[in-house]
Parts: sequence; structure tokens; C-alpha cells
Amino acid sequence: MAEVFLSLGTNLGDKENNLSDAIEQIKKQIGDIISQSAFYITEPWGFQSVHSFLNAVILINTPFSPQATLQKSQQIERKMGRKAKSHNGTYTDRIIDIDILLYNNEIIQEEGLIIPHPHMEKRLFVMKPLTEITPDRIHPVLKKTFRELLEDIQSSSSFT
Repeated sequence: MAEVFLSLGTNLGDKENNLSDAIEQIKKQIGDIISQSAFYITEPWGFQSVHSFLNAVILINTPFSPQATLQKSQQIERKMGRKAKSHNGTYTDRIIDIDILLYNNEIIQEEGLIIPHPHMEKRLFVMKPLTEITPDRIHPVLKKTFRELLEDIQSSSSFT
């Protein structure tokens, strides 16, 4: 079994229901939920929108490989109505977004799959809920705890 941290976000429709539905689908199709953060209201990152986001992070145990976990999470996104990750390289509003943040402590760089998730340490909407559920875990590449990475974001005006 692998420990996998997933980031979830939504900014369209019934946001609480979207996250709850995604978590339930993850539990049924990918693995057992071990821990779950609170839901956080956040501003869009990387694009402009009038719709705020609701974000969370969960920790699951899964028997699936990183590639299968990605495939299954993308199937859940499509089933819930997600069309594309971006439009012409620009992020867009979305019903649901599920990202693999960490898969055990593995470092993976493949076409379409990079773990740890690139730029996670720059995203408050990822680091705040991640730190809530595992503050002392060490990022496998940056060698800092999640608490330290969150403090870096909060003290830097360049990562908002």
C-alpha cells in the first residue's frame, strides 16, 4: 500500500458537495481515506475568475501505482464534468481538480506525471491544508517540513 496525498479544488457549482463527492469517489475507486483537512476558501491561482475556490487535501492508502492513481483520479474528474486541465495553456474554472501531491516519498518525472507536484510549495491553497494534516513531514526534494514551506509562503509576498 502506498501513502498518497491528494489536493482537491473546485470553484463551480455546489463546492462543498463537489469536494465531498470527489472524496467519496476516491474512497470507492482509489483507496482508503486516512486523513482529511478542513475545506479552505481560496482565491484563484494562475488565472482570473469571479469564482473563489474551495480546497482540501486528503491522505489515502492505495494499492495502485502512481500512474494508475493518476488515471483513476482523472476518470473521477471527467465523471464529475471536468473537461480539460487548461484552455490554451491557461487555467480555467472547474467543477473538480484532483492532483497527486506526493506518492510515498517517491520522486517521479515522467511525461504527464511529476511527483512531488511541481510548485506545490508555492501554493497556499495546497500547503495550508497539507500542513494541517501533516506539518512535520519532509518534502522529498526540498528537504523542508511542510510547516517550514508554509511559513516560507506566508512570509513571502512573491507567492500569493
